[in-house]
Parts: sequence; C-alpha cells; structure tokens
Amino acid sequence: MNGQNRIEETEIDLLRIAKLLWHRIWIIILAMILVAALAFSYAYFFIKAKYESSFMLYVNNSTVSLGSSFSVSLSELSAAKSLLDTYIVIMRSRVTLERVNEAAGTDYTYEELYKMVDAKSVDSTEIFSVTVTSNDPAEAKHLADTILDILPERISEIVAGSSVRVVDYPVQGSRSGPNYRTYAMVGLLLGLVGAAAVIIIIDLMDTTVRDEEYLNQKYSSIPVLAVIPDAKGNGSKGYGYKKYGYYYHNQVPKEQ
Repeated sequence: MNGQNRIEETEIDLLRIAKLLWHRIWIIILAMILVAALAFSYAYFFIKAKYESSFMLYVNNSTVSLGSSFSVSLSELSAAKSLLDTYIVIMRSRVTLERVNEAAGTDYTYEELYKMVDAKSVDSTEIFSVTVTSNDPAEAKHLADTILDILPERISEIVAGSSVRVVDYPVQGSRSGPNYRTYAMVGLLLGLVGAAAVIIIIDLMDTTVRDEEYLNQKYSSIPVLAVIPDAKGNGSKGYGYKKYGYYYHNQVPKEQ
C-alpha cells in the first residue's frame, strides 16, 4: 500500500509540474527566444568566420609493383596504405611546417600552423586530403598551395622511392564556421531548460498557502477545520488565508 501511495503521489507531483510549466509557457518561450538571439549574436559578432581550402594527393611507392599479371599481395596493399600515416606525420612535422611558414611569408608559430592544418585518408583509399583552415579565405588557399609545393619534395627526402600525385588542387577557401544555426538551436535548448528549471525551483521554494487542495496535499494528516472570511469590500463574500499570501475566493449566490 505504501508503495502504491508513493507512486500516486509522484504522478500527482509530475502532473502539477506539467500544469505549472504550461501556465508559464509564455515565460519559457520568451526565454528561449532571448537566449537563442543572444547565442546567435555572440556567434555572429564575436566569433571570427573560418574558411577552408583543401587538396588531395595520391601516394605511391616503387616497392609496390603491379607487374604484368596485375597481382598485388595484401601485405603490399597494406604497406602502401600505411604510407598515408607516414606522409601525414611528415607533413605536420615541425621542419615541414616551418618551411611552409617561411615560403608563404606568414608569421605563425609552429603550434598555430599545426592547428590550422589537418589531413586524413579519403574513404580508406591511398588518397589523402589536406585541409587548411584560416580566418582569411585567400590565406587558406595560399597556405594550401604552399604545402602542395613543398610536401612532395619533403616526402622524397625521407621516404625512398616514394612519390605523390595531385588528385585535386586547392581552391578559394570556403566558409566552414561558425554554424549560426547550431548556436541558435543550442540557445533555444538552454533557454527551455533554464526557464523550466527556474520556474520549478521557485515553485518548490514557495511555501505560500494557495488553496485547500494545497493544504490537503501538503498536510494530508491534518484536517482543515475552518477558514477566515475575507473582508474585501468588493461586494462579494469569500474566505481565505489572506494574511499568509493565500486567498481562496468562493462566490456565494445572492439571496433571492
């Protein structure tokens, strides 16, 4: 029986909270719009736009030979694909990026340029793409062009018999962020959660006696014996605990 009472009380509380939020829905909607507008404004005015320029290279090694029978072992293919990781490490090494920085005429530190350059395999093939991110679209393409000029020679210095071929050349940097829609959606979510949390917390901390139902729920073991009549001079009769912030108005029909 006690377990059933607890479940019933929990359902009643959740229903009351749902009604509370519904009656304050205009506050929640206003908070969502306000926070979303603030998030969008922050992304638009305070976060610099980023642009990307990328190119793709095909890696090749003379130790992997197709031959006349077009026969390649799995180990040879694995070795060829493993070169991707080697080439990426070479490209992002300090010596390579410092050469790029000098050739491009930029004054970035190695750490800054390292964060701006990224590379990854394309669909698990022997092709890898290099992407440069910058706040300036022209600079992103310029750095990508410089890496493309320096990287093949740098790779041949380290990996004997290796070569790379250009699959796709860099183009003018395209905008990659920030995503204003994402910021606005996050703002909407934060406004919803924040407003609902504040409304619920204020309600839970409010000890004001609201009506007889509130007393019966809060103090079910103590019966309500009487109420104090309301002395408002509005031409109607009522009763309530006005002194403690509670006023329950009960309209009494006029005598005929």
